[in-house]
Amino acid sequence: MNIVLKPVLCVVTSNDVKGSTGIPTGFWLSELTHVLDQLEKMGLQYELASVKGGDPPIDKDSLDMSDSVNEHYFNDEKFQQKLKNTIKIDDADASRYSTIFFAGGHGTMWDFADSEGIQRVTKEIYENGGFVSAVCHGPAALVNVTLSDDTYLVDGKKLAAFTNDEEAEVQATDIVPFLLETALTDHGALHHAASNWAKNVIADGRLITGQNPASAGGVGEELAKQLTNSNK
Repeated sequence: MNIVLKPVLCVVTSNDVKGSTGIPTGFWLSELTHVLDQLEKMGLQYELASVKGGDPPIDKDSLDMSDSVNEHYFNDEKFQQKLKNTIKIDDADASRYSTIFFAGGHGTMWDFADSEGIQRVTKEIYENGGFVSAVCHGPAALVNVTLSDDTYLVDGKKLAAFTNDEEAEVQATDIVPFLLETALTDHGALHHAASNWAKNVIADGRLITGQNPASAGGVGEELAKQLTNSNK
Protein backbone atom coordinates (compact mmCIF):
# COMPACT_ATOMS: atom_id res chain seq x y z
CA MET A 1 0.00 0.00 0.00
CA ASN A 2 1.20 3.49 -0.81
CA ILE A 3 -0.66 6.51 0.56
CA VAL A 4 0.16 10.18 0.37
CA LEU A 5 1.35 11.39 3.75
CA LYS A 6 -1.24 14.02 4.52
CA PRO A 7 -1.53 15.53 8.01
CA VAL A 8 -2.81 13.47 10.94
CA LEU A 9 -6.10 14.81 12.30
CA CYS A 10 -5.94 14.57 16.11
CA VAL A 11 -9.31 14.88 17.83
CA VAL A 12 -10.07 15.76 21.46
CA THR A 13 -13.25 16.12 23.48
CA SER A 14 -15.18 19.35 23.94
CA ASN A 15 -16.92 18.07 27.07
CA ASP A 16 -15.73 19.61 30.34
CA VAL A 17 -17.85 17.91 33.00
CA LYS A 18 -18.54 14.31 34.04
CA GLY A 19 -22.27 14.18 33.41
CA SER A 20 -24.50 15.29 36.26
CA THR A 21 -21.71 15.05 38.85
CA GLY A 22 -20.32 18.51 38.13
CA ILE A 23 -16.79 17.06 38.30
CA PRO A 24 -14.53 18.84 35.79
CA THR A 25 -12.97 16.79 33.01
CA GLY A 26 -11.68 17.19 29.44
CA PHE A 27 -8.99 15.49 27.39
CA TRP A 28 -5.91 13.90 28.96
CA LEU A 29 -2.88 15.95 27.97
CA SER A 30 -0.26 13.19 27.71
CA GLU A 31 -2.55 11.10 25.52
CA LEU A 32 -2.24 13.84 22.93
CA THR A 33 1.30 15.10 23.50
CA HIS A 34 2.99 11.69 23.59
CA VAL A 35 1.40 10.78 20.27
CA LEU A 36 2.33 14.12 18.69
CA ASP A 37 5.91 13.68 19.92
CA GLN A 38 6.27 10.39 18.05
CA LEU A 39 4.61 11.74 14.91
CA GLU A 40 6.81 14.81 14.78
CA LYS A 41 9.97 12.77 15.35
CA MET A 42 9.12 11.07 12.04
CA GLY A 43 8.47 14.37 10.30
CA LEU A 44 4.70 13.94 10.22
CA GLN A 45 2.38 16.95 10.37
CA TYR A 46 -0.75 17.22 12.50
CA GLU A 47 -3.88 19.32 12.87
CA LEU A 48 -6.15 19.49 15.90
CA ALA A 49 -9.92 19.11 15.97
CA SER A 50 -12.58 18.81 18.64
CA VAL A 51 -16.29 18.08 18.69
CA LYS A 52 -17.34 21.73 19.03
CA GLY A 53 -14.20 23.41 17.69
CA GLY A 54 -12.34 26.25 19.36
CA ASP A 55 -10.50 25.90 22.67
CA PRO A 56 -11.12 22.44 24.20
CA PRO A 57 -10.98 21.64 27.93
CA ILE A 58 -7.92 19.92 29.37
CA ASP A 59 -8.46 17.67 32.37
CA LYS A 60 -6.63 19.58 35.11
CA ASP A 61 -5.46 16.29 36.65
CA SER A 62 -3.40 15.67 33.51
CA LEU A 63 -1.38 18.89 33.68
CA ASP A 64 1.78 17.11 34.79
CA MET A 65 4.69 19.35 33.89
CA SER A 66 7.21 16.92 35.38
CA ASP A 67 6.48 15.00 32.18
CA SER A 68 9.01 16.55 29.77
CA VAL A 69 6.83 15.86 26.71
CA ASN A 70 3.86 17.60 28.31
CA GLU A 71 6.06 20.51 29.31
CA HIS A 72 7.47 20.85 25.80
CA TYR A 73 4.09 20.99 24.09
CA PHE A 74 2.36 23.04 26.77
CA ASN A 75 5.01 25.73 26.30
CA ASP A 76 5.12 25.43 22.50
CA GLU A 77 3.50 28.41 20.79
CA LYS A 78 2.58 26.46 17.64
CA PHE A 79 0.82 23.76 19.65
CA GLN A 80 -1.02 26.28 21.83
CA GLN A 81 -2.19 28.21 18.77
CA LYS A 82 -3.58 25.04 17.22
CA LEU A 83 -5.15 23.98 20.51
CA LYS A 84 -6.97 27.26 21.01
CA ASN A 85 -8.34 27.09 17.46
CA THR A 86 -9.27 23.47 16.93
CA ILE A 87 -11.31 22.57 13.85
CA LYS A 88 -14.93 21.64 14.50
CA ILE A 89 -15.09 17.98 13.53
CA ASP A 90 -18.35 18.52 11.61
CA ASP A 91 -16.44 20.90 9.32
CA ALA A 92 -13.42 18.64 8.74
CA ASP A 93 -12.68 17.56 5.17
CA ALA A 94 -11.65 13.91 5.42
CA SER A 95 -9.82 14.02 2.09
CA ARG A 96 -7.18 16.30 3.66
CA TYR A 97 -5.95 13.63 6.10
CA SER A 98 -4.22 10.26 5.95
CA THR A 99 -5.08 9.42 9.55
CA ILE A 100 -7.49 10.26 12.34
CA PHE A 101 -6.39 9.89 15.97
CA PHE A 102 -8.59 10.21 19.05
CA ALA A 103 -7.02 11.22 22.38
CA GLY A 104 -8.68 10.09 25.59
CA GLY A 105 -9.81 11.70 28.80
CA HIS A 106 -13.14 11.06 30.50
CA GLY A 107 -14.79 13.91 28.60
CA THR A 108 -14.86 11.77 25.46
CA MET A 109 -17.43 9.46 27.04
CA TRP A 110 -20.10 12.16 26.71
CA ASP A 111 -19.45 13.52 23.20
CA PHE A 112 -17.44 11.12 21.02
CA ALA A 113 -19.71 8.12 20.44
CA ASP A 114 -22.73 10.00 19.10
CA SER A 115 -20.89 12.64 17.09
CA GLU A 116 -22.06 12.43 13.48
CA GLY A 117 -19.00 14.41 12.40
CA ILE A 118 -16.67 11.88 14.03
CA GLN A 119 -18.56 9.00 12.45
CA ARG A 120 -18.45 10.56 8.97
CA VAL A 121 -14.81 11.63 8.99
CA THR A 122 -13.60 8.34 10.51
CA LYS A 123 -15.51 6.29 7.94
CA GLU A 124 -14.24 8.38 5.02
CA ILE A 125 -10.59 8.30 6.13
CA TYR A 126 -10.71 4.54 6.75
CA GLU A 127 -12.46 3.76 3.46
CA ASN A 128 -9.98 5.98 1.62
CA GLY A 129 -7.18 3.68 2.84
CA GLY A 130 -6.15 5.79 5.82
CA PHE A 131 -5.44 4.86 9.41
CA VAL A 132 -7.72 5.11 12.44
CA SER A 133 -6.13 5.34 15.89
CA ALA A 134 -7.17 6.03 19.47
CA VAL A 135 -5.98 5.65 23.05
CA CYS A 136 -7.60 5.11 26.47
CA HIS A 137 -11.14 6.59 26.34
CA GLY A 138 -10.47 7.82 22.80
CA PRO A 139 -11.92 4.61 21.29
CA ALA A 140 -15.32 5.91 22.45
CA ALA A 141 -15.20 7.61 19.04
CA LEU A 142 -15.22 4.20 17.34
CA VAL A 143 -18.22 2.68 19.11
CA ASN A 144 -20.82 3.74 16.53
CA VAL A 145 -18.75 4.18 13.36
CA THR A 146 -20.27 2.17 10.52
CA LEU A 147 -18.80 1.54 7.07
CA SER A 148 -20.53 1.64 3.69
CA ASP A 149 -21.61 -1.99 4.06
CA ASP A 150 -23.40 -1.06 7.33
CA THR A 151 -20.99 -3.08 9.49
CA TYR A 152 -19.31 -1.49 12.50
CA LEU A 153 -15.71 -0.49 11.86
CA VAL A 154 -14.65 -2.32 15.03
CA ASP A 155 -16.51 -5.55 14.16
CA GLY A 156 -14.00 -8.40 14.09
CA LYS A 157 -11.06 -6.06 14.82
CA LYS A 158 -8.55 -6.56 17.60
CA LEU A 159 -8.21 -3.44 19.74
CA ALA A 160 -7.33 -2.02 23.15
CA ALA A 161 -9.24 0.59 25.15
CA PHE A 162 -9.77 1.68 28.74
CA THR A 163 -11.01 -1.44 30.48
CA ASN A 164 -13.98 -2.03 32.72
CA ASP A 165 -11.53 -2.96 35.49
CA GLU A 166 -9.69 0.35 35.11
CA GLU A 167 -13.01 2.22 35.14
CA ALA A 168 -13.87 0.47 38.38
CA GLU A 169 -10.48 1.31 39.88
CA VAL A 170 -10.99 5.03 39.26
CA GLN A 171 -14.51 4.71 40.72
CA ALA A 172 -16.22 5.94 37.56
CA THR A 173 -18.29 2.87 36.65
CA ASP A 174 -21.49 4.55 37.82
CA ILE A 175 -20.51 7.96 36.43
CA VAL A 176 -19.76 7.27 32.77
CA PRO A 177 -22.81 6.91 30.48
CA PHE A 178 -21.58 3.50 29.29
CA LEU A 179 -18.65 1.15 29.83
CA LEU A 180 -16.28 1.52 26.90
CA GLU A 181 -14.98 -2.05 26.83
CA THR A 182 -18.54 -3.39 26.90
CA ALA A 183 -19.80 -1.03 24.20
CA LEU A 184 -16.97 -1.94 21.84
CA THR A 185 -17.38 -5.69 22.33
CA ASP A 186 -21.15 -5.33 21.88
CA HIS A 187 -20.38 -4.05 18.37
CA GLY A 188 -18.08 -6.94 17.56
CA ALA A 189 -14.68 -5.67 18.69
CA LEU A 190 -12.12 -8.21 19.87
CA HIS A 191 -11.01 -6.36 22.98
CA HIS A 192 -7.57 -7.29 24.33
CA ALA A 193 -6.92 -6.19 27.90
CA ALA A 194 -3.65 -5.98 29.79
CA SER A 195 -3.43 -5.54 33.55
CA ASN A 196 -4.58 -2.18 34.87
CA TRP A 197 -2.34 0.73 33.79
CA ALA A 198 0.08 -1.50 31.85
CA LYS A 199 1.20 -0.39 28.39
CA ASN A 200 -0.93 -2.14 25.78
CA VAL A 201 -0.88 -1.23 22.09
CA ILE A 202 -2.79 -3.26 19.49
CA ALA A 203 -2.42 -2.87 15.73
CA ASP A 204 -4.91 -4.64 13.49
CA GLY A 205 -4.35 -3.55 9.93
CA ARG A 206 -5.08 0.17 9.74
CA LEU A 207 -6.60 0.30 13.24
CA ILE A 208 -4.13 1.18 16.01
CA THR A 209 -5.31 1.50 19.60
CA GLY A 210 -3.97 1.72 23.14
CA GLN A 211 -5.44 0.92 26.54
CA ASN A 212 -4.51 3.80 28.84
CA PRO A 213 -2.19 6.80 29.33
CA ALA A 214 0.86 4.54 29.53
CA SER A 215 0.07 3.37 26.00
CA ALA A 216 -0.02 6.78 24.30
CA GLY A 217 3.64 6.92 23.30
CA GLY A 218 3.45 3.39 21.97
CA VAL A 219 0.38 4.22 19.91
CA GLY A 220 2.18 7.23 18.45
CA GLU A 221 5.28 5.16 17.70
CA GLU A 222 3.29 2.40 15.97
CA LEU A 223 1.23 4.91 14.03
CA ALA A 224 4.29 6.85 12.88
CA LYS A 225 6.02 3.62 11.84
CA GLN A 226 3.07 2.35 9.85
CA LEU A 227 2.45 5.69 8.18
CA THR A 228 6.10 5.96 7.16
CA ASN A 229 6.22 2.36 5.91
CA SER A 230 2.98 2.81 3.95
CA ASN A 231 4.60 5.58 1.94
CA LYS A 232 7.63 3.52 0.84
